[in-house]
Amino acid sequence: MSEPIDKVSGLRHLPLFPLPLVMLPNEVLPLHIFEERYRQMLKDVAEERNMFGLLLFEPEGAYIERPATGTVGCVAEIKETETFPDGRSNILTVGVVRFRLNEYVESSDPYFVGDVEYFEDDKSDPQIVEPLADNVFGLFERMARAAFKIGGSRGRFPEIHQTDPESLSFLITAAFNFENDKKYHLLEMTSTVERLTELKQLLDRTVEQMEQNADLQAASRQNGHSKKKIDI
Repeated sequence: MSEPIDKVSGLRHLPLFPLPLVMLPNEVLPLHIFEERYRQMLKDVAEERNMFGLLLFEPEGAYIERPATGTVGCVAEIKETETFPDGRSNILTVGVVRFRLNEYVESSDPYFVGDVEYFEDDKSDPQIVEPLADNVFGLFERMARAAFKIGGSRGRFPEIHQTDPESLSFLITAAFNFENDKKYHLLEMTSTVERLTELKQLLDRTVEQMEQNADLQAASRQNGHSKKKIDI
């Protein structure tokens, strides 16, 4: 059993927080809590494991009140809480593991509670996924260095540590400002190889342009202003 799955072991019924965004495993997400029902949710989860489920919810019609069953979400673990005198809170959360909403649970709680199942990626062939992950990590590091250079190379370039292929795929996904549908597509995938392959295709199209733009930006600081844009 993996550490993320072990952390949610036995937590079959999960408090749910529908939001118009997608959270990924290991992603850090600050949230502002102001609705009364979610203030109550924070109090309730604080008595147990300080975790709730975050689900993408973008209602297309006035009569849709909650995410559909089958929706994939991510368990959010509360790491820090700042509570204001009026009852509002700022919280800092970290994504733990993905889940699929099986059904809603009838309860007296003012917020939704779901019967969920947790999952991670299927096992991948190490001979395929490990070289792919190395390749993608190299491209990502090049992109990060180019972005650092575009920003003026102020301070020290932060060291980027490579992790296991599945975690790496989510780290890189979180680094991009994807639209919700694209990010959700990558979230619900169960193949690390497929997710890394899609990210590699994106990085292949992006990295060289960013490096060229970084060089132009560096030159423009000495010789004028560059108007070249990155086509991502």
